[in-house]
Amino acid sequence: MTSKNRTVRIGLAQINPAVGDLEGNAAGIREMTREAKQAGVQILAFPEFTLCGYPPEDLLLKPRFLKDCEAALMRLATSARGIVLLVGAPEAPERNGQKPYNTCAVLAGGKIAARYRKIHLPNYGVFDEKRYFQAGEEALVCRFGTLAVGISICEDIWADDGPTPLQTGPGEARIVFNISASPYHRRKGPARERLMRRRARENRCYLAYVNLIGGQDELVFDGSSVLAGPDGKTIARCRPFEEDLVIADIDPERGPRDARRRKADPGVRLVTRNLRPLTTPRTRPQAKRRTPLHPKPDEEIYRALVLGTRDYVDKNGFDGVVLGLSGGIDSALTAAVAVDALGRKRVHALTMPSPYTSAATLADARMLAKNLGIDLLEMGIDPIFDSYLSVLEESFRGKREDVTEENIQARIRGNLLMALSNKFGWLVLTTGNKSEIAVGYCTLYGDTAGGFAVLKDVPKTLVYTLCRYRNRKAHRALIPRSTITRKPSAELKPDQTDQDTLPPYRILDTIIELYVERDLSIDEIVSRGLDRKTVQRMVRMIDMNEYKRRQAPPGIKITPKAFGRDRRLPITNRYRGTGSKSRR
Repeated sequence: MTSKNRTVRIGLAQINPAVGDLEGNAAGIREMTREAKQAGVQILAFPEFTLCGYPPEDLLLKPRFLKDCEAALMRLATSARGIVLLVGAPEAPERNGQKPYNTCAVLAGGKIAARYRKIHLPNYGVFDEKRYFQAGEEALVCRFGTLAVGISICEDIWADDGPTPLQTGPGEARIVFNISASPYHRRKGPARERLMRRRARENRCYLAYVNLIGGQDELVFDGSSVLAGPDGKTIARCRPFEEDLVIADIDPERGPRDARRRKADPGVRLVTRNLRPLTTPRTRPQAKRRTPLHPKPDEEIYRALVLGTRDYVDKNGFDGVVLGLSGGIDSALTAAVAVDALGRKRVHALTMPSPYTSAATLADARMLAKNLGIDLLEMGIDPIFDSYLSVLEESFRGKREDVTEENIQARIRGNLLMALSNKFGWLVLTTGNKSEIAVGYCTLYGDTAGGFAVLKDVPKTLVYTLCRYRNRKAHRALIPRSTITRKPSAELKPDQTDQDTLPPYRILDTIIELYVERDLSIDEIVSRGLDRKTVQRMVRMIDMNEYKRRQAPPGIKITPKAFGRDRRLPITNRYRGTGSKSRR
């Protein structure tokens, strides 16, 4: 960069890696690098842990994994000629017995020219980084001739005492790259962008934030990478929920300089690395493309479910999926998501009517399968159910029918689905929602039997909302209207409805949000105008069913606090928070 040409062309490469696929991820990085080089990009940033995928969890405890990551990084560095790459990867410790670092490698001139080590390690919610990493202590600024560039990783930009003030103040950086792996939950994208705009304004710098996209077990990464200017305004944004490359020409000398910086962590020192000046682009300035809008809430949640389902199935090597289609709303939404994620030819449905299945729900199951264009097998469970009752007749003599007979039906269905899974290699998708899983309104080894729970973090009231959204998108009743308007029922006994056992779902979902997601006490929930007995009963059901949730399959996180990685309570637990005495 010279005084005559102060413009810097940067790129944000939002890609979808797979955990542990070092060669596949490196190939994706090289492909995006080739595209960026053709467009004249000088600095191209990839997300946190792009090379190995995020989160690699206990793979980081394997010394061989760290060695293989380093070898892959060194091979990748040869691609950094005529362009500077910022690539996230783990770095082995200098001495045995130490933890590795979460780093951003600066690849330039065909080699690893510098590394930034993540300083702020998140250890809340789904994050467990202090288990795996040691923290860095240096705020890195790379100088490419007269251009000073700061680098940080994910939490470093969220922390009020992060390294950015040091980099943009004494370090004189006018551009700061933050590479990130920030998981999705509803409305996270707009919230992230507001933070990046604020940090850019506070530090009077260009802030280039690049985030992962893709599904990894229970997590979905939505991307929504963004470039913010010193005035706190958005300059460019990547498309959410898909791979994307955004290129921008910026003049780091333009814009206000009178920053109101926060104080940096006093334990962090500023370090500068002098590297070769950037290669001047030979192509014309990039034409500005239209910045995509953030999706509306219903659309973004639905797209997160589709992406999470697709990546779980594809990254784990399944040819297709199978699910039970009951004619109810949960299985209808699960089927619609699966078709949008995988295509109709890879989705298989099984309807399993019992003595209590109504003609209306069976008709809806058939209509939905026809609307979605998926194959539907029908297997009545009456003879199997009768054989169970016959075998158990002597043992059950003198006992009235109760939930036992209901659960037998659910377990028969789970058995049939698993048989198809074994025979054809299809992944079983369970169809239970967050409301049911929260209070244990589900059957172990029955409707919980399967490999992936698409709606695990979707409350029942949101299920209805998403079904209506999908119908609006289709411009027709893709999901039959009768499925949406019918009273929900497990249909495991005569004239059964969910509200025989549970309060209306709008009340139940409010209790779950306040108790599970916000950690409010019973008294605090009741103070919101809810009936105390109902709250106490639902809280007790939530607490008593942790053992079921531990045995349920993984599912997609879409709320700020999901069951599983977000919320880990002991199964053996006598604390109820109700003020009642111990049962001892």
